[in-house]
Amino acid sequence: MIYIFLAEGFEEIEALTPADCLRRAGRDVRTVGIGGRIITGSHGIAVQADLTEDEIALDDALEMIVLPGGMPGTRNLQRNPAVRRAIQFCAEQERLIAAICAAPSILGEMGLLNGKTATCYPGFEPELTGCNAVAVPVYQDGRIITGRGPGAAMDFGLKLVAVLNGEQAAEKLASQMVYRA
Repeated sequence: MIYIFLAEGFEEIEALTPADCLRRAGRDVRTVGIGGRIITGSHGIAVQADLTEDEIALDDALEMIVLPGGMPGTRNLQRNPAVRRAIQFCAEQERLIAAICAAPSILGEMGLLNGKTATCYPGFEPELTGCNAVAVPVYQDGRIITGRGPGAAMDFGLKLVAVLNGEQAAEKLASQMVYRA
């Protein structure tokens, strides 16, 4: 199970592109609405989430969580106790945590980036506490995968597929989607 958290003001492309890639790759992905089932992104696109925060299960079935960026979506995720519990669960249980754009700042604030390398939206580097921030589209350091911003959403989604299904599966998907033709 993969949870992609959606909070009011989330960056639509950063949530829906990874969801699409992962579902095309056969993964069980559920979008999770923070504060309700209909969540409006930072560009006014309303999305119906599969679940609400009250319906998630933090158990052995959970493989990964994905935190899209966007404003004020990132701050809304950061303040939410259910999201913080999910992040902490994944960190303690050595599950994958993926965050893109401004969302890696949540991991920095929680101390999960200490001694790690990560990427984020330009200007958020100071919020990656204890981290070596790099300006690349996608970066993986152990079980934490970070993406730079909206323009990196496809590379981010394909990286998540590569981590879960292997590089060959990600390359095949990229080809099928005419991404790297």
